[in-house]
Formats: sequence, C-alpha cells, structure tokens
Amino acid sequence: MTKVGFICEGRTEKMIVESPDFQQFLKSAGIACIPDIIDAGGNGNLLPKYLSAFTNRLIAKGAERIIILTDLDKDVCITLTKQRISAPDNHVVIVAVKQVEAWFLADSYCMSALCKTRVNVPDPEAVINPFDEIRSLLLKHTGRGSSDKLLLAAACMRNGFSMTKAANHTNCNSAKYFIEKLETL
Repeated sequence: MTKVGFICEGRTEKMIVESPDFQQFLKSAGIACIPDIIDAGGNGNLLPKYLSAFTNRLIAKGAERIIILTDLDKDVCITLTKQRISAPDNHVVIVAVKQVEAWFLADSYCMSALCKTRVNVPDPEAVINPFDEIRSLLLKHTGRGSSDKLLLAAACMRNGFSMTKAANHTNCNSAKYFIEKLETL
C-alpha cells in the first residue's frame, strides 16, 4: 500500500478526506492514508515557505506521497494555482474548480438528499460560486439556506456525499482528475 499524506486548503477539504466514504475508496485503491490530515488554514498557507513544515510532518509519519487539495477560487487557471503553490516533486496538487463545493453539486444523490427533491446540476464547475448555488437550492427546495460552509459540508457528508459519485459527473473534471490521480499512485 502506498502511504499518502494530505494537505488540505481548509476544513471543508479535510472533511472530504476524513469521510468514511473517501477513506474506504482510498483503501480499495491500495492507499494508506496518514491519519494526520493537515488543514493549512487557507490557500495563502499553501506556499513554498509553509509547505516544507507540512511536508516534514507527514513524511515523519511515513508518507511516501503527498496530495495537496485546494480550490481554484479566483485564479485564472489550474496551472497558475499549481505554479503559485510550487509543490515539490513528491507532491500532487489537486485543484477543485472553482471551489470544492462544486464537487458537492456534482454528486446529484447527495444534493437530492440534501434538498429533499431530485437535483441535477448540469455543469457544476461552471457555477461561479458553488456555495451560493447550494444555498439557493436549499432555500428553494427546503425553505432554509445555510450561512456556514462547514455546516453545509457536514450536511453533505451526512447526506451521503461521495467523491467517486462527484467524479462520475460528466462535467466535473477536477473531481474526476482527483480520483484518477489517486488510482494511479
């Protein structure tokens, strides 16, 4: 089994990696997840001057490969995000387009359970602000929104969010890339 450490931009990404569904996927892909999943505390902390401390912490715990999970946010393209991070060779940078919440939108089973009606977002990565889109869907279908990204992420986890289901969406290439990259480790 390949031992992999994760550095996540924030708590939402960390919740995805920690989820039982994702941990089961990792095991089935032959990946042992280092239990110390790092929350970098924002994309400003995913810079070379901070990465070495995170990397050293994971390597000390046995990580052979390191995955950095971040959002595209306002960057023009994935390449610029990866260049800004400037990760070492044993790291793989995964960039969710535009925000990791687009992956929630891509899992129509989770979104349908969350909204209590069938929901299918045709192009989740084209949504300018996925968090706001989910809030709007919740308000429309349940009469309640969400003002907190972490509470929303926790609700998605409780409603069966699956990274592999998000990756199977025809228009969620960043989720698909994430799963494919992990399967090739």
